[in-house]
Amino acid sequence: MVLTAAVVLIGGVACSSSGSQGSSGPSGASEADKPAAPETFGPAGYRGLTLGMAKDAALAGGKLASAPTSNLDGCTDFSYTGGPAPDPARMKAEADIEAKAKDLNKKADELQADPEPKPGASAEESAKSAEKSAKDAQLLADAALASADLAGKREERDKAFVAAGGASFGKDGLRELAAPSDAKTVEGIGAGSPLADLKTAYDAKGMKVGGNGRFQVPVDGKPDWVYEFTVNGDKVGSVSMVNPKSKCS
Repeated sequence: MVLTAAVVLIGGVACSSSGSQGSSGPSGASEADKPAAPETFGPAGYRGLTLGMAKDAALAGGKLASAPTSNLDGCTDFSYTGGPAPDPARMKAEADIEAKAKDLNKKADELQADPEPKPGASAEESAKSAEKSAKDAQLLADAALASADLAGKREERDKAFVAAGGASFGKDGLRELAAPSDAKTVEGIGAGSPLADLKTAYDAKGMKVGGNGRFQVPVDGKPDWVYEFTVNGDKVGSVSMVNPKSKCS
């Protein structure tokens, strides 16, 4: 009888012990089962991309798509791996209008002032002067129109870039890093955050409206870099970090 009781007792202890292995709490979930904390979008960069890093090093990391989505103005934009694919039609339209604007503005800059017709000039000379004036005026008008079209392409490019997220490179390396829609800053601000939360998080840090209409605030520990927030109504539309001093080409 004593031996039987001892066997039952030992068996009960063994079952209890094996049932508790790997448990970290009442739910029985282990530490390994807990989801990893989401990566923040901030001074340390994002997805292995660091502020100012070289393009080749960034592409080698495998976090960016291999083909650019825009080459406008000499800046090269890439989406994150799995993000929007390049749009050949849009890229060709950007290249065409950029080339046209450069050509027309170069010609406009080379225009020489029209000499005033000399007293007693013949009707033929006066007619030629008037014809040149008309052609010059048309060239200036065409150049202005092409410049406006180019500005529109830049705006389209910029909106698409910050909406999808990605990296933009200039001659000195990474010049802008845009967050995907699900990323947030250390202060918890991301696309969809209320405007009131944005102001609570950054007003005390010197946030202001930049010349491009976006809210800007310095990035901690990164001289020359600023956060830029677009706003749609009373919500944050997009978040990016940019070096305004960095040149495309």
